Amino acid sequence: MAGKSPSLLRSQIWLREPLVGTLWPKCAVSGLAGYVAGEMGVQGHTPTCLCINLFGLFQRLERCVGILTSLTSGLSEREANDALNAHVCKGPPQHEEICLGLFTLVLTEPTQAQKCYRDLALVSRDGMNIVLNKINQILMEKYLKLQDTCRMQLVWLLRELVKGGVLGADGVCMTFMKQIAGGDVTAKNIWLADNVLDILTEQREWVLKSSILIAMAVYTYLRLIVDHHGTPQLLALRQKEVDFCITLLRERFMDCFMIGRDLVRLLQNVARIPEFEQLWKDIIHNPQALSAQFTGVLQLLQSRTSRKFLACRLTPDMETKLLFMTSRVRFGQQKRYQDWFQRQYLSTPDSQSLRCDLIRYICGVVHPSNEVLSSDILPRWAIIGWLLTTCTVSGARPWELRLFNSNSSCCKQPIFPAILVMHHSMKPHPAITATLLDFLCRIIPNFYPPLEAHVRQGVFNSLTHIVEKRVLAHLAPLFDNPKLDKELRAMLREKFPEFCSSPSPPIEVKIEEPVSMEMDNHMSDKDDSCYDNAEAAFSDDEEDLNSKGKKREFRFHPIKETIVEEPVDITPFLDQLDESLKDKVVLLQKGSDTEAQCEVMQEIVDQVLEEDFDSEQLSVLASCLQELFKAHFRGEVLPEEITEESLEESVGKPLYLIFRNLCQMQEDNSGFSLLLDLLSELYQKQPKIGYHLLYYLKASKAAAGKMNLYESFAQATQLGDLHTCLMMDMKACQEDDVRLLCYLTPSIYTEFPDETLRSGELLNMIVAVIDSAQLQELVCHVMMGNLVMFRKDSVLNILIQSLDWETFEQYCTWQLFLAHSIPLETIIPILQHLKYKEHPEALSCLLLQLRREKPSEEMVKMVLSRPCHPDDQFTTSILRHWCIKHDDLLAEHIKSLLIKNNSLPRKRQRWGQAGGRRAGSGLGPSLSFHSGSGSEERAGGRRGLPITNQKLGPLCFAHIHGVGSQHPGSQQPPPPRGSPEQGQHPPCPPTPATSHSGGEEEDTKPKPTKRKRKGSSAVGSDSD
Repeated sequence: MAGKSPSLLRSQIWLREPLVGTLWPKCAVSGLAGYVAGEMGVQGHTPTCLCINLFGLFQRLERCVGILTSLTSGLSEREANDALNAHVCKGPPQHEEICLGLFTLVLTEPTQAQKCYRDLALVSRDGMNIVLNKINQILMEKYLKLQDTCRMQLVWLLRELVKGGVLGADGVCMTFMKQIAGGDVTAKNIWLADNVLDILTEQREWVLKSSILIAMAVYTYLRLIVDHHGTPQLLALRQKEVDFCITLLRERFMDCFMIGRDLVRLLQNVARIPEFEQLWKDIIHNPQALSAQFTGVLQLLQSRTSRKFLACRLTPDMETKLLFMTSRVRFGQQKRYQDWFQRQYLSTPDSQSLRCDLIRYICGVVHPSNEVLSSDILPRWAIIGWLLTTCTVSGARPWELRLFNSNSSCCKQPIFPAILVMHHSMKPHPAITATLLDFLCRIIPNFYPPLEAHVRQGVFNSLTHIVEKRVLAHLAPLFDNPKLDKELRAMLREKFPEFCSSPSPPIEVKIEEPVSMEMDNHMSDKDDSCYDNAEAAFSDDEEDLNSKGKKREFRFHPIKETIVEEPVDITPFLDQLDESLKDKVVLLQKGSDTEAQCEVMQEIVDQVLEEDFDSEQLSVLASCLQELFKAHFRGEVLPEEITEESLEESVGKPLYLIFRNLCQMQEDNSGFSLLLDLLSELYQKQPKIGYHLLYYLKASKAAAGKMNLYESFAQATQLGDLHTCLMMDMKACQEDDVRLLCYLTPSIYTEFPDETLRSGELLNMIVAVIDSAQLQELVCHVMMGNLVMFRKDSVLNILIQSLDWETFEQYCTWQLFLAHSIPLETIIPILQHLKYKEHPEALSCLLLQLRREKPSEEMVKMVLSRPCHPDDQFTTSILRHWCIKHDDLLAEHIKSLLIKNNSLPRKRQRWGQAGGRRAGSGLGPSLSFHSGSGSEERAGGRRGLPITNQKLGPLCFAHIHGVGSQHPGSQQPPPPRGSPEQGQHPPCPPTPATSHSGGEEEDTKPKPTKRKRKGSSAVGSDSD
């Protein structure tokens, strides 16, 4: 390994630095702005910060190569290996030097790369972690500065890492994919996309081991396909990308499912390609062909897209610039930054598709803090408006509009900048606002007709959320603006009548973006009819003000969804059935009433139970039944008024005949397993069948005592596990019908205690959706003995899990716990997990419960074990209460704890160290602070002197109130019975000589002579 001159090594790694100038302010030369200042320049000088940042990394790599060369120069290969291993064993710094030196030679010496990589694999002691981190750093910060040779070597190194199965190589692979820019068909970008795709294709088995890598690769190349067209080279690359994506989507669809609703958007972009056209047919008409867990487009649309996918389609350079503009650039001063960004990334026709990625990133990833929102920093809607108005290719705009629909119909948060774009574009760019509103109206019936009601409700919910959060006080000035043409205004009034009535007087309040501040300075022609200083009010047709003007009653009118019953087409399935079964299914379809359908359904069940029935037809029969009985799974299952008659009527549906026959059979009957197989097939096609079975077993008289049949059903499904099946069914029930969830809860906990009481999963489902009335109902069930939701062996674990839940969920959990007769000492160890700032809900509930209890020694021990903090009043509060109510008992327990604590063997360790005063004793600094256990008490404890309650009680009392008196407004209650004058025992804060933290001094210094306190020689004293 020959030495290399610094200038030669530098030229082999970095490109010659461009002349960059002072576009960005000098005050922003550190951190994010410092990096941006070096990247977004024009003609001028090179900023110092960039030189330091760039050459600092170079100098380190150069030094590592020098050390490597000095160790191996003139040695044979074996001797060089021994020298490197000996140097690496000296310590982590030496290990890092050799790894980085070999890594640098891999980048700069292609001819020696194979040998250097082999040496690197031999000497690395951390699984290549140092090298992986450095690759990621270079890719994220310096990739654009690299010479072409180094870029090629980085890709070569990635291929070797993947071949060797190095742990963490998938992260490097995803960083490489982030560097592939969308809308860029330059030779270097195409080369990178092609080579990374080759690695993923060649190492397919390795790719399949990582679900996140599968999803990220599919997301990346689905997006790139639309850019690759025209030339033969691009068409060949596009075909490779199509084959790669189709293979992963068909073989590992549920791994790709984690992409969320953005997968629908990307697949729409490529829907005309034959392979994807066939995939769309399967998604819509036969989703089970892709995965047994996939139910259709709606399931995909209801899944949110993670920020990491949105961010992966912007290169680190683009992301840095956007973050700078949204966090540092002031509104009104953004033009030069936008012009630079336009020239750099959006100047070619092919780059127009990048605008969709940029807007998606701004809406889904950039969420400014309240401080930024209330400042004069450039708002998100202004950047989105600029991207729309400067679009040079009309074909790019529909993707932005489709993105807007995706956010507004499925997710509320990102619609805030979208609605503000419409609002602020009304005067300067009315065509933008009109186009967006027109698309919003037309997308409801046309996006996917079978889901029209869902799309309409999603848009309605988003608009309602906007008004509730006061992003715009009302939408009438936007929807009924004279600048819009009459046809569009009529369409808006038809689609959104609730938002087209003008309240009087209106107001706008800043919430999502600092609108009024910026618009006062930069858009003085805003619509004054939208704003004034009056209070917001509802429109006249929504309020009912009585003649005395005492009360207004506001009524909310949601969009009424009209369910259109479309004729069910089961012809494809009928052709696969036997003639006799086919005739019965046709009769079932033509049945005019429930009674007639039940008769036919019973005949079908009887035929299934016949000995010569072909079990292969169960799947086809299940498909027919699922289509015919779709109405069974709509709406609420539980009757409004629960009586024996209403319950029996509710379980008289034709589909429930399968449940009834199952209940009437013995488990060893051959027909029993056939019916379970039929239900299993139904469950795959309609997951709601699970909680419908639970409801039948609970509500039907014919199923009394048969709840254990659900366990047989769960084992017959593809899940094959009772716990998993039960949790999935209760989750589906929670989403569809909360009343039914509460109705089933007592039976579920009673019949399946091992599955429900061992964790807090089901409890969290319940408390997340119930209201106060349903909580009270569950508490009553607990107190009547019909429901047990906690048991001693698992309650502590569940309460600890609940500490991460929402506030109302935690309060519900504690209310349900308190309804049980579980001793408080069972859960008192939870105090070790409670922090006063993070867990106020649990601390409040526990404090109120402790005040009702007589203190036990374990309780006092746990309370005193809490760390001291001036703002944490928990320990002081409960000790003060116990001092007043149970002074003798408290003193007895503290005396016992003091004696036990001070009789332990002394060790030369401080508090907080492992083994110091035995963590099991659990007293800690709280005891020395609250009990005032100075040198006298410790000395008495060592000598075994008797400490009476009459002395210890007043001492504790004085110290508790000494702490409490530090806070303004605190009142000192009278001393407890039999206590001496307060002045005789003033509070004694711990001193260095008496505190527990001085354990070392206690062992090395002679014990001080015990002083006599005032009055210690009084008659009856037992101090000596």
